[in-house]
Amino acid sequence: MAMAVIHHRESSSGSGGSSSINKHLDAGKYVRYTAEQVEALERVYTECPKPSSLRRQQLIRECPILCNIEPKQIKVWFQNRRCREKQRKEASRLQTVNRKLTAMNRLLMEENDRLQKQVSQLVCENGYMRQQLHTVNASGTDASCDSVVTTPQHSLRDANNPAGLLSIAEETLTEFLSKATGTAVDWVQMPGMKPGPDSVGIFAISQSCRGVAARACGLVSLEPTKIAEILKDRPSWFRECRNLEVFTMFPAGNGGTIELVYTQTFAPTTLAPARDFWTLRYTTTLENGSLVVCERSLSGSGAGPSAAAAAQFVRAEVLPSGYLIRPCDGGGSIIHIVDHLNLEAWSVPEVLRPLYESSKVIAQKMTIAALRYIRQIAQETSGEVVYGLGRQPAVLRTFSQRLSRGFNDAINGFNDDGWSIINCDGNEDVIIAINSSKSLSSTSNPANALSYLGGVLCAKASMLLQNVPPAVLVRFLREHRSEWADFNVDAYSAASLKAGTYAYPGMRPTRFTGSQVIMPLGHTIEHEELLEVVRLEGHSLAQEEAFLSRDIHLLQICSGIDENAVGACSELVFAPIDEMFPDDAPILPSGFRIIPLESKPSDTQDSLNTNRTLDLTSSLEVGPATNHAAGDAPCQNTRSVLTIAFQFPFDSNLQDNVATMARQYVRSVISSVQRVAVAISPSGLSPAIGPKQSPGSPEALTLAHWICQSYSLHLGADLLKSESLVGDSVLKNLWQHQDAILCCSLKAGLDMLETTLVALQDITLDKIFDESGRKALCSDFTKLMEQGFAYLPGGICMSTMGRHVSYEQAVAWKVFAADESTVHCLAFSFVNWSFV
Repeated sequence: MAMAVIHHRESSSGSGGSSSINKHLDAGKYVRYTAEQVEALERVYTECPKPSSLRRQQLIRECPILCNIEPKQIKVWFQNRRCREKQRKEASRLQTVNRKLTAMNRLLMEENDRLQKQVSQLVCENGYMRQQLHTVNASGTDASCDSVVTTPQHSLRDANNPAGLLSIAEETLTEFLSKATGTAVDWVQMPGMKPGPDSVGIFAISQSCRGVAARACGLVSLEPTKIAEILKDRPSWFRECRNLEVFTMFPAGNGGTIELVYTQTFAPTTLAPARDFWTLRYTTTLENGSLVVCERSLSGSGAGPSAAAAAQFVRAEVLPSGYLIRPCDGGGSIIHIVDHLNLEAWSVPEVLRPLYESSKVIAQKMTIAALRYIRQIAQETSGEVVYGLGRQPAVLRTFSQRLSRGFNDAINGFNDDGWSIINCDGNEDVIIAINSSKSLSSTSNPANALSYLGGVLCAKASMLLQNVPPAVLVRFLREHRSEWADFNVDAYSAASLKAGTYAYPGMRPTRFTGSQVIMPLGHTIEHEELLEVVRLEGHSLAQEEAFLSRDIHLLQICSGIDENAVGACSELVFAPIDEMFPDDAPILPSGFRIIPLESKPSDTQDSLNTNRTLDLTSSLEVGPATNHAAGDAPCQNTRSVLTIAFQFPFDSNLQDNVATMARQYVRSVISSVQRVAVAISPSGLSPAIGPKQSPGSPEALTLAHWICQSYSLHLGADLLKSESLVGDSVLKNLWQHQDAILCCSLKAGLDMLETTLVALQDITLDKIFDESGRKALCSDFTKLMEQGFAYLPGGICMSTMGRHVSYEQAVAWKVFAADESTVHCLAFSFVNWSFV
């Protein structure tokens, strides 16, 4: 039976109240609730763990069995219940952390054993070399050394029969295991990826070996067979995998299977050709119960499918790689992933070769991505993932994959997909490609496919950027769309999704208000990729339709916004969608991709530039910004390649017009991006300007001071402590205030309203207050304007995610400018708010 402690205050008026208190005190220190009362309170707690006083009073009125309990007692019960829940969650969290630490300890012990073996091996080799130096026959020594280090080669002749393939498979297994748990590769820790209880795993890259290599170890709460099934389906998690086809599969005789696999991968930019691989994949189970999937390329550039099918690809090589999956006691698995590739860097321009010679890039794109995907699936299976707007996680993943694949299709423009380049003499800065056979097909429902008389046109270009942080640039492009995008072009693309009067090719004139609302749908476990819906506000310019909305909705993925992620590319890919888009809605992606290129060791800068940071939002937008300590900028004196691709549907008789418009638009976008790149490049700053420490722009800081000064003037109390008003800290302290403070575009209780700083300017009073709240504001508006402030009763409002929020009281006051005579705006403070 649940109990709650009651604290009473003596009343100086009324003997009845005193006798009631004495009666309770006589009953004892604790109040005991009946099983029915506890059940009723638990039902309410499930819906709302932190009810407001209005909600608690409503509960007493609606539930007769609680009528003899005071509101304060119910408040104490909920406080105790939240405390117990917090303790339970903390205990569960500690158990989870303990399991992770145990698994991590096991991995670290294995890594330590591997390093000790490597040290022993190096000591032996050193002693051997010392001995050989004293040997007279040096030529014999060289020959013996060659025989030791030479890797056995297999020929095409071996691949023509099952026995030869089995021999290659066993050899591949041995070499893979020596990389996964042995000393065949000199592994070093991946920069910026330290192991710990909250990390996804332990990551390493090769220090010196043929090609590029990366390795990952981690604990996953899935069974080995499920993990192997997911990882073998490479197109589901490797975004650059265009196609994977198993040509031959047969049993290996030892319980395993051998497969001959042909894989095609996309090129990440228009400046390089795509890669393909012809490999042998071997799946088997070891004596200790571990499941192994290993893979390597088969010799010969002519092996595999016909030359015509691989005409647009450069044949690359997979050195022994794969997955070692060991079951854990108590469930789950420990997984080792090794990716070792030779990407034939000679086939790309010299400036892009670091992209194909960097183990960090392979680690981010393949190795780390594989382990993160497995962890994501495990969390979804256990129910830890919160669904976005009622969508299942699998549906959200499919949306992300379709956006990424459609963008890669546009960048590569393969002939077998129907793409062809028009009017290209080799000197054009913008490439125009058309696909007359392309339709906006949905994933599962052909009825939702949208086809066009002409097809789809793609305008794409690539450019090199110097000293531009990719993460900062992508964040700017995401949050400041109006700085580079043309609303009419977005409206043109969006009109293709709608049937009716305003459908493509003609559309009504529309005015863009400049505001956008970003509504989150989902994100990956480490927030390295965000899936969201963007609403762009527009209104018809026609007089008879002036009040009709012309809003445009975009489905968008944004990734690579972490400046500390070494080797990760940054992307912003979007596609117009209908407001009520179904799970299999057709999409036509466009967007940006920024890939960092590793600097040469000789590329250095003076100490001024290496210690410079730039807060982009503080110079180009009002609002809080992210500042970094000097020296934290990870991409000083670095180069990156930016690839832009925009797709447009067209009618056959408008092909030339659409091509001209697309080329001009992409050139305009490039010009805007170049302007932004100069602004955020540290080398573009004046040497006299130091790092900016303010958490926002001067306009936001001034507005924060006005809010606090006006609050004190009208209500005779301080909104913030006096020491919090000094310098630039006022904005930070106002931002972190316990109540949700709303004023213009400074702060609108971002947690309460579940919105973003970018979407803040789109929120109006009619979207915050419900009908009763608007009536209360209207009734007290005259009083507010006369005396300068007003107290509004508690009520309910709704967040941008559709959740109801209750608050006990709202305070409204006029915000004066510096002269204390001009009313700048109104401010609101919502007291003791909580989600209902």
